[in-house]
Amino acid sequence: MTAAASHPVNLDHAGIAARVPHGGPMCLLDALLSWDHERITCRISGHTAADHPLRLGAHLPAASALEYASQAMALHGGLSRPPGAPPTPGFLASARQVRFHVTRLDDAAGPLEVRAQRLAGDGGQALYRFELADAHGRLLVDGRATVVLDAMPNTDVEESVR
Repeated sequence: MTAAASHPVNLDHAGIAARVPHGGPMCLLDALLSWDHERITCRISGHTAADHPLRLGAHLPAASALEYASQAMALHGGLSRPPGAPPTPGFLASARQVRFHVTRLDDAAGPLEVRAQRLAGDGGQALYRFELADAHGRLLVDGRATVVLDAMPNTDVEESVR
């Protein structure tokens, strides 16, 4: 997969953090492996960390895959913006047909890979199919998600409410 010449083909954690609205320990993606206008693939290696921010007690629930997928989708949206554009907040609007093939992620062979494919959408929202797999390619979680990619508040509406 290739990207436009003005956009990076690969990114490390710092490069990802500069392009998504997730900061500090909540930026969960370690590397961008590939992307184009329809697809993105990222690597995750921190899923076994005892201080993982989504960990519940001794386990990282499989539902955490939704956050990994959401961050990959946010990065995909960010890579589609002009180079140097600041990240904008977004949110997961819905998750459908999500299948959990495991109950937890912290015991999965790493690194993990999250893949997302944009099925439909525009600059403000998109429908993606996603999957999370372990280092051996074993499918851990998959499904579809609708995301709002640019959820900046409308200041005109906010001011008219005051």
